[in-house]
Parts: sequence; structure tokens; C-alpha cells
Amino acid sequence: MSGLVNVLVIVAVIAVVVVRQCSARRISDGKRCWILPGILLVVSLREHGLVDPRHEALSVAVLGAEPAVGLVTGAGWGWTSRLCREADGSLWTKGTKATVFVWAEGLVLRAALFGAAALVVIHQGSAALMSALAVTLAARSRVLMWRAGQMRPAYGGSADGMSTRPAWKDRV
Repeated sequence: MSGLVNVLVIVAVIAVVVVRQCSARRISDGKRCWILPGILLVVSLREHGLVDPRHEALSVAVLGAEPAVGLVTGAGWGWTSRLCREADGSLWTKGTKATVFVWAEGLVLRAALFGAAALVVIHQGSAALMSALAVTLAARSRVLMWRAGQMRPAYGGSADGMSTRPAWKDRV
């Protein structure tokens, strides 16, 4: 794919993710949440020029830092999202103000990383950003799935006879 197409794909994915994050969304069984990160990762790994041949060692270091930033951003995003289990057992999530802060911090870190790479004349294509976005989405999904597994049902009592906590378990 050309660089312009990659940029358009990245912008479209970010727009879809932000719109979805700002509204309450039902979380599926957990298998569908891996499709978009998987597609982004495959597309980014198929790109030529992922590593700058003139500065291989530094390029690999920057390439390793991108997913690390993505992992931290995704985990923070997952931890700052609000979870709710409805009476029918369905699980819903919605971003909070803290989620917006995590997203902004992730963008600042990525811009700083891109700027540092540009200072030492390392060419970074859109594939590095696409792989970091894939890691971000995968980390968010994993954290939300883990948190969902820790929640008790919103209905009835628990197995030990104690009453359950309210449906809105987490508040950030």
C-alpha cells in the first residue's frame, strides 16, 4: 500500500475507535475484539521499509518503543474505561474523562518518539504507527476482558448467599 493509503487507514481506524469509545458499547464474547488489531498488525508487517536500512539498530530501537507506548496506552485505556453489567448479563463499556487523558498522553508520547527519530534522521513509515495502534487496541481488549472476568453478575445473589455489588462496579 502507498503511504497515503496507510495514513487514510490509520485516520479511519482512529476515528472509528474514538467514536465507539465516546458512546456506551456492548462488549462481545471477546473473539471479535482481536480482528481489527490482527488486521492492522498483518498490514503493518507486510509493509516494506519497516526498518530504516541506513540506521538499522536505532530504527529497531524506535520500532520497539512504538509498541511499548501502544501497550501502555492501551492498558491505561482499558483501566480507565467504565464497565457495567446489565441485569441480562451483558457487559457494556464507555470511556471516561481519564480515558481522554490517556489517549492524549499516548499521542504526545508518539509525537515525541517520532520527533526523536526524525532528529537522528531515522525514516519511520506509517507501518510503525499502524503496528503500535494494533498493540494499543489489543492491550485495551485484553485489560477489558480481564476486568470483565473479575465482575460479579448484576442479578440475584452470589453463590455464597451474599448480595452482589451494584451493576456499575468501576468508577474512574
